[in-house]
Amino acid sequence: MADPTPTDGPPDDLLVVGKVVSAQGLKGELRILPMSDFPERFTRAGQRWLQRRDEAPRVVELRGGRQLPGKELFVVRLAAVDSREAAEALVGEQLLVRASDRPKLARGEFHLLDLVGTEVRLLETQEPIGRVCDLVHAGNDLLEVEQDTPNGPRRILIPFVNAIVPEVHLAEGWIGITPPPGLLELAMAQDKSRAEPT
Repeated sequence: MADPTPTDGPPDDLLVVGKVVSAQGLKGELRILPMSDFPERFTRAGQRWLQRRDEAPRVVELRGGRQLPGKELFVVRLAAVDSREAAEALVGEQLLVRASDRPKLARGEFHLLDLVGTEVRLLETQEPIGRVCDLVHAGNDLLEVEQDTPNGPRRILIPFVNAIVPEVHLAEGWIGITPPPGLLELAMAQDKSRAEPT
């Protein structure tokens, strides 16, 4: 069966791989904050999707892209986006690809998005502390972990670096963390301060 044409509805297996953060120049180029470790998501021409919050994804054609020197950002060109005004209208939208188009991984590698839903355990005691509910791309990737507490769900951020998250067991559905002293307490204190009225 042929690939869907742009008039078909969006496929059901789309993954978010980036976010439009600004226009670049005057000719319709877009700056993309990546949420993927695979540059070809943003440099290889082909079909992609854009999605605004609470709206259905719509197909777009990626003409090409490049990474900005010294930055995490990529600059991409989309078909039919040929002015700064048209590019600015897309700021805030998410860039998506088919989940089935994932690049092949070497043994021991995994896709960061596969971590969503995994249980987070303290490696030393195997005590579960919550589940990964989202990923945050900053200077380093952060795992957003949701915890069930007597006062309701609470979310904390854990840096996804080898020293803190040394073990990932995707097949078993859990990851092991070795947080430095005070990390979890600091995250909980910040969460409490946000919850308290000012």
